[in-house]
Amino acid sequence: MEIGLFIPCYINQFYPEVAKATLKLLQKYGNVTYPLSQTCCGQPMANSGCEKDGVDALKVFYDNFKDFDYVVGPSASCVLHVREHGAHLYPTMAPMIDKVFDLTEFIYDVMKEKELQAEFPHKVAIHKSCHGLRGMRLGQCSERVTCDVSKQDVLVEQVTGVTLIQPKRADECCGFGGTFSVSEPDISVRMGTDRLKDYIESGAEYITSGDMSCLMHLDGIIQREKLPIKVIHLAEILASEINSTTTDKEKAYVNAV
Repeated sequence: MEIGLFIPCYINQFYPEVAKATLKLLQKYGNVTYPLSQTCCGQPMANSGCEKDGVDALKVFYDNFKDFDYVVGPSASCVLHVREHGAHLYPTMAPMIDKVFDLTEFIYDVMKEKELQAEFPHKVAIHKSCHGLRGMRLGQCSERVTCDVSKQDVLVEQVTGVTLIQPKRADECCGFGGTFSVSEPDISVRMGTDRLKDYIESGAEYITSGDMSCLMHLDGIIQREKLPIKVIHLAEILASEINSTTTDKEKAYVNAV
């Protein structure tokens, strides 16, 4: 299996540890290649009402990933943009859209993983991002009368030592919203503060998510307010090794996050 590793630009710039954890996970399932000439997928332009300005970014995406069996990225929002708008804005992309996956989808739906060999002995709450939940249907959202399985819950529950914490409002937006946090910063911060209050009161030590953008927003508030909680991307938890094989360096990193 040939897997193309799609790393969103903000993860590449600010959170390389998330990219490394994603690579580590995917290498269990096939030959993984990171195309060096990949760039932004164009989502920021589309979210700002300038979607045509993002077409060239989609062309670069297509040129880099068109020959892979699967394209996998650790960001539901970026993957959703490619899947929902890629073929519309750049019709040449249409044949490859169905092989572009968010990391959660790929591990749960494609590989059907049942026995993740990972360990993370902490109380963890999963932040269900709006793009992941309402766009990609990775779980149940309160406004829909369905019985959707939370794919992220199922994967995290396979990790040794994790205590999964359920907040009172499990599917509420964190307030980031990409450009929304720039155009409406006061509302965005208030929403994020409310979200964090719920996670802290529920007893979580860590907040995890498949979208580092949401975690980046929440972590900014955590750092400014010195709140007693930490963030960690889902890939980092799923890639955390069992004690017998975890290196001292990896242990030190997990404790420092």
